[in-house]
Amino acid sequence: MQTALTPEHAATPDGVEAEAILRKCVHCGFCTATCPTYQLLGDELDGPRGRIYLIKQVLEGHAPTRSTQLHLDRCLTCRNCETTCPSGVQYSNLVEIGRRIVDAEVPRPPGERMLRWALKEGLTSPLFAPAMKAGQLVRGLLPAAFKAKVPPSAPASAHRWPQRQHPRKVLLLTGCVQPAMLPNINSATARVLDAADIQTLFATDAGCCGAIRLHGGDHDGALEHMRRNIDAWWPLVSAGGVEAIVMNASGCGVTVKEYGHSLRHDPAYADKANRVADLTRDLSELLPDIVPALQAHLALPRTAGERGGGAALSPAGREGRVADRPALSPAGREGRVADRPTPSPAGRMKRLAFHPPCTLQHGQQLRGGVETHLRALGFDVQVALNEAHLCCGSAGTYSVLQPELAMPLRDRKLGHLAALDAGTIVSANIGCIQHLQSGTATPVRHWVEVLDDALAHRPESG
Repeated sequence: MQTALTPEHAATPDGVEAEAILRKCVHCGFCTATCPTYQLLGDELDGPRGRIYLIKQVLEGHAPTRSTQLHLDRCLTCRNCETTCPSGVQYSNLVEIGRRIVDAEVPRPPGERMLRWALKEGLTSPLFAPAMKAGQLVRGLLPAAFKAKVPPSAPASAHRWPQRQHPRKVLLLTGCVQPAMLPNINSATARVLDAADIQTLFATDAGCCGAIRLHGGDHDGALEHMRRNIDAWWPLVSAGGVEAIVMNASGCGVTVKEYGHSLRHDPAYADKANRVADLTRDLSELLPDIVPALQAHLALPRTAGERGGGAALSPAGREGRVADRPALSPAGREGRVADRPTPSPAGRMKRLAFHPPCTLQHGQQLRGGVETHLRALGFDVQVALNEAHLCCGSAGTYSVLQPELAMPLRDRKLGHLAALDAGTIVSANIGCIQHLQSGTATPVRHWVEVLDDALAHRPESG
């Protein structure tokens, strides 16, 4: 794509990056076929190619309008288009640049400004946890729209963390909303890793990964959150005290893996950000390494043939990993789990329907790992036969800001998952989990919680 940026934009870092991205686009339109908002609305300007043209026009001197802003707002930033694009257009970076430029020139209505401010300040505030607890106390009295955003109070077991120490250690980002909304995800992660003789640490000064502010238009605030997390993690990272920084929310994972890009112009943090990004792993990336240890602890009924008939992990290469990253451990027990005997019906858990979040399959380019390794552990895991690649409509705060699009996408996704006749829906991102749960009576959980339930834990020695 030919470009002619105005001097005002061409001389800026955002302009330089945007022009390089624009020049990769060849107008092919493959992206529109996999864009959820284009499929719903049928408007070229509500697909990636149309939004690219809008951003190009603004960078070339055309004045943005409220309509321009709305078309960019409707983008889920699901990055399905990046998976589809044959030219490697980094659309997500371009749309964030476009949003920043347009928002600087087009004022939003007061009500919209207030809602966006409340989301970026409230969700990342220390007051969020007590506010959520208060909401849970009166949950039965809340209107349906609010009740859908407030999960029931977690049981005491959700706060049970393992006490054993292990030579192998990882850092866990507990997140901003997850500890208050669904705390069992974090403690289940620690318990599962403990069963594999890995100790989970967390830095008390770490908080929101930065995604809420980044996608909410507060770029500078997002960078501050990133710097704070790096500072919180750096003592352990610089000392080599942990072998990975683990993310059990794929939305956080894709953001932290891109810290190097986000802070590349900050001389004080650029190198540190790259180091943190290199250490970051989605929780599913640990499965190839820990499956053999977990097999010894599973409480799932399994036949003698199943207990002894499975091949060990091969050294081939990490299942589902598209871009190469350093191995988690020196031993490198990475690879595809070899086929195991099919468990008997009595030895199966109830079927699980897995929804792969966009931030996992498109943002991090991780596909197939969760399903493959859970199946190797005896779970019956199925993925929707139709549109498994499409967004569920959660997309961070999108379900609050764009409910007229988020809800049809949710119901469409739930319809495809219902066809699997599963007892539980599992996913890998708190936003997807809560959004899907708001539309179904079928339990929606993180896959690590289901794995944690199936594990026979060792006694903790303190």
